[in-house]
Amino acid sequence: MFWKRQLPLAIAFIAGVVFAIQYFVPHRISQTIFEWYTDWAIIIATFGAILGFYSIVRLHSNKIRRKVPGWFYSVITLACMLSMVLGAIIGGQETGSFFSNMYNYVFVPISATMFSLLGFYIASASYRAFRARTAKATGLLLAAVIVMLGRVPLGQSISFWTKWNPNLPSLVDIANWIMDVPNMASKRAIALGVALGMMLVSLKIILGIERTYLGGGD
Repeated sequence: MFWKRQLPLAIAFIAGVVFAIQYFVPHRISQTIFEWYTDWAIIIATFGAILGFYSIVRLHSNKIRRKVPGWFYSVITLACMLSMVLGAIIGGQETGSFFSNMYNYVFVPISATMFSLLGFYIASASYRAFRARTAKATGLLLAAVIVMLGRVPLGQSISFWTKWNPNLPSLVDIANWIMDVPNMASKRAIALGVALGMMLVSLKIILGIERTYLGGGD
C-alpha cells in the first residue's frame, strides 16, 4: 500500500513544492535542478509515448479480432501508423523521404480538409446561437456581422460614410476595435480563470486532495 499510495503522494508533494519555489529563485543550483527535471520529463514523456503507442495498437487489434462495426478502419489506422514508423526509422525524416512526403502531401492536406469542414459546422452553430431573441443575442449577432464584414475587402468598400468624413471609423476599424478591446478583455478574463483553476488543481495534487491520478477511483 505504501508503494502504491503514500510514495506517489510524497513524490508529488516534494516535486510540487520544490519546483514551485525553484521558479522564484534565480540561482545556479535552482537552474541545475530545473535542467535535471527537464531531462527526466523528456524521459518520462518518451515512455508515455511508447505506452500510448501500445494502447492504440491494443485497442485497434481488439476491434479487428472481434470484427466490431467499422473494424476495417482500425486496419487502415494500424497500417498507416506502422508505415510511418518504419518509414521514419528506415528512410529518415529528411526532405524527400517517405516520411516527409507522406506528412507533407497526405497528412497536411487531410488536416486542412478536416479544418475546412469544421467551417460549415461553425456556420451552423453560429446561425443557431446568433438568433436575435434577446438583447445579448442581438449584440452578439451585430458584433459577429461587423467582425466578419471587417475581415474582408467588402467591409472597407461598403463603409460609405468614410467618404463623407474620413475621420469616421470604417467597418474595418470597428471590427479591429471589437477584436482588440472587448474580445481581448474577455480572452484575458478566460485565461485568468483557467490559470487560477490550474493553480487550484495543482495545489490539490500537491496537498494530496486530488488523487485520481493514482487510479482506483480515489
